Amino acid sequence: MEVRREIVTAIIVDGGFYRKRAHALFGEKTPNQRADELVEYCRRHIRKSHAALYRIYYYDCPPSERVIFHPLTRKHVNLRKSAEYRWMAEFMRELTKRRKVALRRGEELETQHGYMLKPEPLKKLCAGAITISDLSERDFLLDITQKGVDMRIGLDIAALAENGRVNQIIMIPGDSDFVPAAKHARRSGIDFILDPMWATVTDSLSERIDGVRQCMRRPQHATGCGARYRKQRGEHLVFEGRLGRLSPNVCCMRCRVVGGEQMECDQCPGHWSQ
Repeated sequence: MEVRREIVTAIIVDGGFYRKRAHALFGEKTPNQRADELVEYCRRHIRKSHAALYRIYYYDCPPSERVIFHPLTRKHVNLRKSAEYRWMAEFMRELTKRRKVALRRGEELETQHGYMLKPEPLKKLCAGAITISDLSERDFLLDITQKGVDMRIGLDIAALAENGRVNQIIMIPGDSDFVPAAKHARRSGIDFILDPMWATVTDSLSERIDGVRQCMRRPQHATGCGARYRKQRGEHLVFEGRLGRLSPNVCCMRCRVVGGEQMECDQCPGHWSQ
């Protein structure tokens, strides 16, 4: 009789990618809540595979402590004193407390950092639709390039493929830089699965994996769709982005309470596919 081999899974998470997608899909959360959400999201993959979890590898760059000049306000901004710094530092501390989570830290690129205009206001400025006096601080984003994360991901995938401790790798990716590592893992007999969290997968990466798995239903507003309607008690209720106020019982800003009852959006945990 054929004996089924136990599936042992390692999960690789590109932190910068996950944080952006999680914010778009699940809304703003505290560092503790985001850490719990990440672990639960990964464990849904384990349950889908009926597997044993080897480890969750999380790769991210620590928050910057630099003092950076803002071109609009003409003031120096101490990033260490910012709310974003405090949130990120606490989030990384929370991850170190979670069982089976390995935190891999990248580094900040020394020669490239600063504020830059977002694409949309930059287009308007170049087209003459707005002037510099029309710009606000919200039109700028902080551009800090990290290094070492991609290299660490590639090395860990190669090590997992060589030591034979896992036979499945699930990756929550950021870009296609991991194609060589994914190719090497598959050659070693590892089942390599991608979870892009409904983001676009490049052709070069999709050719080098064994499959794509989503752990949640296709989102509506997070992919640019318009308002949607949901029937409740004979009424059509309209949801358009961030309507309504955040209730303690509502898990993201896109959910709201209507008539005293929580109305969840498609991508909140209560609607994740089982």
